[in-house]
Amino acid sequence: MSSSRLDELLSKVRELKRSRVRELVDARMREFRRNGRKPSRELFKELCFCILTANFSAERSIRMQEEIEDGFLTLSEGELARELRRLGHRYPESRARYIVEARWIADKLKDIIESFGSQLELRDWLAKSIKGLGYKEASHFLRNIGFTDLAIIDFHILDLLASYGVVEKPRTLTRKRYLEIEEKLREIARSLGLTLAELDLYLWYLETGKVLK
Repeated sequence: MSSSRLDELLSKVRELKRSRVRELVDARMREFRRNGRKPSRELFKELCFCILTANFSAERSIRMQEEIEDGFLTLSEGELARELRRLGHRYPESRARYIVEARWIADKLKDIIESFGSQLELRDWLAKSIKGLGYKEASHFLRNIGFTDLAIIDFHILDLLASYGVVEKPRTLTRKRYLEIEEKLREIARSLGLTLAELDLYLWYLETGKVLK
């Protein structure tokens, strides 16, 4: 890793922290904490959003979440697939199937989350137990409900880190590689006085010009 390239990245994030972007990031973080206080069924709808984002646009998934709302809980698999197809999802059938199969957790999700003492163990459990959630999606869900020490390593973040020489872009993102990259991001976050959740929002802004959830 070139220290000069890393210093350049750190400098850009520090610049953003002194700009209006900080207000956007702080507002998102408050929103995530509020989300975490919601009942199980609301948390489940956020989990469904994260299932939609796998290999698909987060921005478009937000619009779908807003349109479908309680349909994540009530629509049949066929109806949900038709809605996702109408709204332009790339994988309407598989995402509808994953969501319907995950409904067993809808009424007890909050209790399950609160039963774990470690966010890393909770993420492991989600990735293993909910079809359609990998490490990235499980991290995304937990960040969106107020957890702060998990990295959301998607292709935007990988492209950015690779462009600054922080990591080499992996062909496949195994659990081992995910955790290694997450640790590098954790070091960067510490050096900037940020949580991983905050760092993700700043890096996303650097790469896309937006602060999304």
